[in-house]
Amino acid sequence: MLFAYAPDGARLRQLPLAADLADAIWVDLYHPLPEQAARTAALGVEPPTLADMEEIELSNRLYRENGADYLTVVLPGLSESKAPISGPVCFILTPSRLVTVRHHAPRPFETYPQRADKVGPGCTDPRRLFLSLIEEIIGRLADLLEGAGKTLDAITRRVIHDAANDDLSDALREVSRESDLVSRVRLSLLTIERAISYFGQSVEDAALRPVIKGLMRDIQALEVHGDFLTNRIAMASDLTLGMISVEQNKTVKIVSVVAVIFLPPTVIASAYGMNFANMPELDWRWGYPMALGLMLASAVGTYLFFKWKRWL
Repeated sequence: MLFAYAPDGARLRQLPLAADLADAIWVDLYHPLPEQAARTAALGVEPPTLADMEEIELSNRLYRENGADYLTVVLPGLSESKAPISGPVCFILTPSRLVTVRHHAPRPFETYPQRADKVGPGCTDPRRLFLSLIEEIIGRLADLLEGAGKTLDAITRRVIHDAANDDLSDALREVSRESDLVSRVRLSLLTIERAISYFGQSVEDAALRPVIKGLMRDIQALEVHGDFLTNRIAMASDLTLGMISVEQNKTVKIVSVVAVIFLPPTVIASAYGMNFANMPELDWRWGYPMALGLMLASAVGTYLFFKWKRWL
């Protein structure tokens, strides 16, 4: 898909599909088809392939080619099947426009066009547009971290106060999901920080330098928050595993006590189950009831002893 936007005062206006891309200040390629990539290439910008963007070498993530800066970052988003994933997004900065190439759906690419006049330094030129879009992305990452923190709060309360065995298993799965989310956000912050640092080296507009510094401070603050959440995830995971271990120990304790309670009756039954010729009790009229009584008395006595020791 291809989305093209032109400046409309302080806002962005989406162009029709058949419009001339030369009028666009932002061309957004989402799973681009060959003809859409060819239309972008006609502007002098060669969109990288997904394999190129997934290359982890620094030279493949941040570079300049034919007067355009290629900045590739990793962002969390949704796949075509709406599954949460992280994928590369390439920002191509030219003197006349910004081109983005992506193969998944990060939320800021849907929200920013309607908020272009409310975010960052505006969208009057490609560099300002790039910084504004990055600010929208950083805001989204901050929301994800805040949401993860609230989820961890809820999990911790549930585990401490009213968690049953099934709830503990669900809580552990939720902690794992939040751990995965925080890891993906931290990776995104790292790649964005590298991209902004690379971009800042070539900025000549003095008005944009404070914006870049502000974005870098925001990223560093979110990285600290991400570290804090990582520690909280470890604590929540340890707490959940500890509670699971406690619940399992309770079950094992009950089984062990029951086994011990029935051990004396088993010994008595084993003794009187022997087939020796000289067993005086075999000739007793009340021998069988006596054996049953001994077994019952030994079980009750063991139970009362456990209660007295407060092992039950």
